Amino acid sequence: MFHSMNRASLMLVLSGCLLLMLSFGYRSGFGLFVPPLTAANDWSRETISMSLAIQNIVWGILAVFAGGLADRFGTRKVIVAGSLLYAAGMWLMAGVDTPWLLNTSAGVLVGAGVAGTAFGIVLPAMAKAVDESRRQWVLGVGTAAGSMGQFVVVPVVQQLIDHVGWISALQVLAISALGMMLLAFPLAVKNEESQVTVGLPEQTLRQALMAALKYPSFMLLVMGFFVCGFQIAFVTAHMPAFLQDNGFSPDVGAWAIAVIGLCNVVGAYMAGILSGRYPKREVLVIIYLVRALAVAIFMLMPLSLASVLVFSAVMGFFWLATVPPTSGLVAVMFGTRYMSLLYGVVFLGHQLGSFCGVWLGGILYDRTGSYDVVWWMGALLAVMAAVVHWPIKEKGAPPVPSSVGTA
Repeated sequence: MFHSMNRASLMLVLSGCLLLMLSFGYRSGFGLFVPPLTAANDWSRETISMSLAIQNIVWGILAVFAGGLADRFGTRKVIVAGSLLYAAGMWLMAGVDTPWLLNTSAGVLVGAGVAGTAFGIVLPAMAKAVDESRRQWVLGVGTAAGSMGQFVVVPVVQQLIDHVGWISALQVLAISALGMMLLAFPLAVKNEESQVTVGLPEQTLRQALMAALKYPSFMLLVMGFFVCGFQIAFVTAHMPAFLQDNGFSPDVGAWAIAVIGLCNVVGAYMAGILSGRYPKREVLVIIYLVRALAVAIFMLMPLSLASVLVFSAVMGFFWLATVPPTSGLVAVMFGTRYMSLLYGVVFLGHQLGSFCGVWLGGILYDRTGSYDVVWWMGALLAVMAAVVHWPIKEKGAPPVPSSVGTA
C-alpha cells in the first residue's frame, strides 16, 4: 500500500515507524537494568519496581494531556519535548544511588518522555495521513514498527550493559534518544475540519471527551486495556529477573523480550489487517483468550530454554496485537479529529494496569520469593478482559448536547 501514498503521507508514516521503533525499543529494555541496579545499590525488587510502576502511570496520565496538545497544536512540539524528557530521564538514571532519584529519572522523566513519543501521539498522526479504508492497515504497520524496535533495541541494550556497564549503557541510550527529535518534523500534522469522519457529528474537544466518558462501549474498552497493560508491563519489567532467578543467563532474558518483539511484528501487522476485515471486538476477545492460555501452559510446564522461547513467541504474536483494534475502535466511535486525546484516555486505563503489574510483581516477589501469583493473576485477568470486550458496540457514539460547552 506504500506505493499508492503521496510523498508527504509516505514520509509521515515512515518517520512515525522509526520513531516508534526507538521509543518502544528503549522502553522495553528497562527490565534489563533491574538486576544490575539491585546489585549496585543493594535494593529490593520492590524499590526498583516502584520506579518502573511510576514510569507507567506517569506515561498514562501525561498521555491524555499530550494527546490533547497534539490534537490542538499538532505533534511536532509534543514529540520534541518528549524526546528531551526521555533523554534526560535516562541520563539521570545512570549512576543513580537513591530511590527518590530513581523514581524521578526512570519514573517521572522517562514516563513523560514515552508519553510524548509513543503510540498515543504517533498512531493518531499516522491514521490521519491515510484515508479511512487504509486506517487499520497503517495502525498495524505502526504497531509492528514498535515491536521491531523491541526486537532490535533490547539485545543492543544488553550488549551495552555487558561491555561498558549499566551506567555507560544508559548514557549512550540517552544521547541516542535525542535523535527522535528529528523524526518529529514529518509528523507535524495539525487537525483540520476535514478530518472529522464521515457519518459522525462535528464536536468540540470537550464535547468529544464527555461523549466518550458517557459511552458504555468506550468505558468497556478502557477496562479491557487495563489487562493488556498489566500483562505487558509485568513481563517486560520482570521476565529477565524471573529467568535469572531460575538459573538462566541475562542474555536469555534479553532474547526472550526480543523474540516477543520480533513475533509481534507479524502479530501486530496481522491484527491491523484482520481488525479491518472482522469485528474488532471479536479480534480482541481471541487475543486475550490466547494470552490467558499461553500463560497457564507456561506456568504448568517445566521451565526450560525451549519453553521460554515458545512462550515468548506465542505471547509475541499477541503482544501488541491489541493496539490496532483498540485504537481502531476509538476511531470508529469518535472519528480521528480528537483521536490522540481519546486514545490517551483509553491508554490511561492500560497504564493503570501497567502500574499494578510492575508494582505487584516487585512487592509480591519480596513477600513470597516468587512471581507465580502475579503470573496467574495475569491469566485470570485476560479471561475477564475477553468477557468485557464481547458486548462492545462497534459504531459511532451518540453526541452530547451542544449545551455542554466548547473546547
